[in-house]
Amino acid sequence: MTQEELIPHLFRTESRKITAVLCKHFGMEHIEMAEDIASETFLSALETWTYKGIPNNPVAWLYAVAKNKARNHTSRNNLFTEKIAPQIKRSIIDNNEMDIDLSDQNITDSQLQMLFAICHPSISKEAQVGLALRILCGFGIEEIATAFLTNKETVSKRLQRAKEKLRVGKVSIVIPTDTEIGERLEAVLTTIYLLYNEGYYSESSDIVLRKDLCLEAMRLAYLLVENEQTNQPAVNALLALMCFHSSRFEARISNNGEVVLYQDQDETLWNDELIAKGAYFLQQASKGDQMSKYHLEASIAYWHTIKADTKEKWENILQLFNQLLQIEYSPVAALNRTYALSKVHGNERAIVEAEKLGLTENHFYFTLLGELYKGVDNEKAKSNFQKALALAKTQSDKLTIQKQIEEL
Repeated sequence: MTQEELIPHLFRTESRKITAVLCKHFGMEHIEMAEDIASETFLSALETWTYKGIPNNPVAWLYAVAKNKARNHTSRNNLFTEKIAPQIKRSIIDNNEMDIDLSDQNITDSQLQMLFAICHPSISKEAQVGLALRILCGFGIEEIATAFLTNKETVSKRLQRAKEKLRVGKVSIVIPTDTEIGERLEAVLTTIYLLYNEGYYSESSDIVLRKDLCLEAMRLAYLLVENEQTNQPAVNALLALMCFHSSRFEARISNNGEVVLYQDQDETLWNDELIAKGAYFLQQASKGDQMSKYHLEASIAYWHTIKADTKEKWENILQLFNQLLQIEYSPVAALNRTYALSKVHGNERAIVEAEKLGLTENHFYFTLLGELYKGVDNEKAKSNFQKALALAKTQSDKLTIQKQIEEL
């Protein structure tokens, strides 16, 4: 790997670790200092490695430089020195060094604790996802802006406000107590779920599937599973859901970037290893006595890894959707349910149920109606596909819908 490839790769994987450890060490009020130190560390790498070459152990080099920069920051920043804990000040004065623990275990612990701190109820869901991308996933402001279809200024202001709320609220970077963890874990799972969904269907004009976002969401979920306190049924269910969906990534997008509809996917491209992992985590999720929406969505996703178009499969999916809508109603889930309904009870009945939803601002609504009207009333099918085409935001969606119209 060349230097031009290595530094961006290490920035994505290591800057988040350095930032999380420094945030935990100094406290949430110094989050921006932690980010600055991480950025300066990689700037030093770029300057030094260009002339002296890549060191034998690049990661160890980065960690050593980060520790030195953290020490230098505290020495020259009088304001920080006045606020820092007395025992740490004495350590700096007496030993001229800081005990920054960049061991694997502390890195993992720090990232997990930062995840709970970021998902504090005082800040919005969008801000939680944005901070997770920025601090825990190593994403730049421009990348986050692309993911949210907004501009860098909006993202910067949103993250700045969120950081200020965390500072003012003196949010601690710790895993909540056992009594608090249930409530806080729900916010954490929501953030990971939203992050995954942002990658699974991106409205960016040039790419529909953002695998990098999906993989980061899965990585954060793995952190929860690997920790005894947070290895709970709902966490395993969410990880199972993401494994099942991710198993069909290679079949979901064609070579020319079009979305491949489920019924047209080449199942030989499905990832059997991820399907097996999903089944394992779903089995782990069944050990609890509570049923979350993640359990039901994961079960629906599991049935979608079985390509056989059997009545048993669609009856199970339909029943799972019925339960899901009782637990947490969402228009998207209701819309997806009507497709399962069509497979069990026929298109005409599904059309009646779908049209009751009236989701006239959603191109998926008209796309589904177009699909359901095929063979029932092809003129109405074409009309609905045309409405979907007018509402579609991505080039990939437009190509897929146009293909449907041409086939009619």
